[in-house]
This record gives sequence, C-alpha cells and structure tokens, in this order.
Amino acid sequence: MRIMSGVFTDENTGAQVTTGTPIMLLIENVDQRPRDYSEIKDKYRPGHAGYTYDVKYGIHDYRGGGRASARETAARVGAGAIARKIVPGLSVRGALVQMGPHKIDRARWDWNEIDKNPFFCPDAKQVKFFEEYLDGVRKAGSSCGAVIEVVAEGVPAGLGAPVYAKLDGDLAAALMGINAVKGVEIGDGFATAAMSGIENADEMRMGNDGKPLFLSNHAGGILGGISTGQAIVARFAVKPTSSILTPRKTVDRYGRDTDVVTKGRHDPCVGIRAVPIGEAMVACVLADHYLMHRGQVGEGAAWPFKPGA
Repeated sequence: MRIMSGVFTDENTGAQVTTGTPIMLLIENVDQRPRDYSEIKDKYRPGHAGYTYDVKYGIHDYRGGGRASARETAARVGAGAIARKIVPGLSVRGALVQMGPHKIDRARWDWNEIDKNPFFCPDAKQVKFFEEYLDGVRKAGSSCGAVIEVVAEGVPAGLGAPVYAKLDGDLAAALMGINAVKGVEIGDGFATAAMSGIENADEMRMGNDGKPLFLSNHAGGILGGISTGQAIVARFAVKPTSSILTPRKTVDRYGRDTDVVTKGRHDPCVGIRAVPIGEAMVACVLADHYLMHRGQVGEGAAWPFKPGA
C-alpha cells in the first residue's frame, strides 16, 4: 500500500501528520491469475454473485469475481487504519470464534494468542484442531464458513441516533457489506430471543468514576441505536467460499445446464481473512459517528444531571 496524498512529515517533530487534503491510498492488484477462471468464464458458480451481476448489468467479471472478489476489501482495511486514529482512546479487536460448526471455548479466551496463530483465534488449544479440520475440508475439495467477533473498547457514550442513524444499524450494514457475510448480531443478538426480561436486562449501578457501571452487556454496548459507553460487541457469519474443487450443478449464461469446478488458488475458509476487515469496518463506522456526534451536540450532555435541574 502506498500513501499518495494527504499526509507529510512535519520537519519540526518528525511525525507524520495530515495536511487537510484528501488521503489517497493505492493498492496495486498484483499476482492475479485470470487464467484460473478461463475454463468457467461462462458458468455460474453456485453461491457466487456471477448470475446476479449478469441479470442486473448484463456483464460480470469472471476473473476472480470483480467487485465480488475479496481483494476489494483491502481498501477497507486501509481506511480502517485511518479511522482508528480519529476516536481518542479507541481500541478495535477481532477474533475468529467459530470455524464450520466448531466453536472456541470462551473460558480460554486470550487476546494475546491472536497474533500467534494464522486463524486470529483467541483459544490456543483450539488452534491445533482448526488446523486439522481445515486441512480435511481442503482435501475433500470443499470449504467452510466462520463466525468473527469484533470488540470495540473506549467508545464514548452517546454515539448514534434513535432512528435514521442508529449505531447498531450502521454497524450491521457495514459488516453485511463485507463479501460473503450472511448474518450480523450485536451483543447477545439472536440469543436474546430465548432470554427472559430479567435475564436480558443489563442492570446498572454508579461507578467510582461518576459514570454508570453496567453489570452485564447483553446489549453489546448499544441501546436505542446509541452507544452506552460499554464495549461494543458485534459478530458476523461468513459463508463458505463458492470456489471449490467438487463439481456442482449449475447453468451457464446462455441458459444451458452444466457442471462447474473451480481450479486455482482458493482459500478453504475465507472467514479467516475477514477478521481485519471486520475490525476496519467497525472502526470506520465509529469514526463517522464520533464526528457526527461532535458536529451535532459537541461534548454532549453533562451527566449525571443535578436534581431539580
């Protein structure tokens, strides 16, 4: 990645600073292999966007998927690196918490383990199992999905809006906008449907710092579309990649029945690569909302309120 504009080195401090002009990042699409797709250029891969692109635009880029290619997300990671610098004290971390049907043991969660393995997995014991499981998926000519969890800490209370700019709505849209993502949940998400009101309620007490202390975080740090000041927790599901070696029934763009096999380089689990992408999208949304909040209400309301005020 090359920074083409928008920053320069301050001669007095030696630090790299922004100039106020747009920041342009350039990532060249190198090491591509379009020939890997030449044999299937007219065939639709089941589970891939080739058909929907054709039926909408009358053309699709078969050389890896075009706009449906995961390479498109590299730019998002670059933007996320800038977004992380906008919100003071913000920390955004992601982890792979499930591969196929196999989940990590949350009792063994260790953020320090994530940089020690290729799966971004916080459960060191589960890493060995994932290695063997993924190797079996690959040898079977198939692929598998994954679930990614992103946790944002240091998020100030008050970001978001009640209706048209809900923080959780924008986070969900951003994460759903990642290639191959088929589901998003905030906090305990779908699990809250099985909870009682007593179980789901995040009780509150006053903390020693003058701010409310939440005794749980089922809401994932967002209530009514607005951040509570707790950690924001989001999870998203990534489907198995459609580019597999096992023959699948399909049709071609001329309406003929056929089979398709995708050869070349393809990850058996694209969800692994989605961890830094998810982090980036969460960072971008939080940066947007931080700036909108500052422009709308400045520092926000002084809380707690004085009785009778």
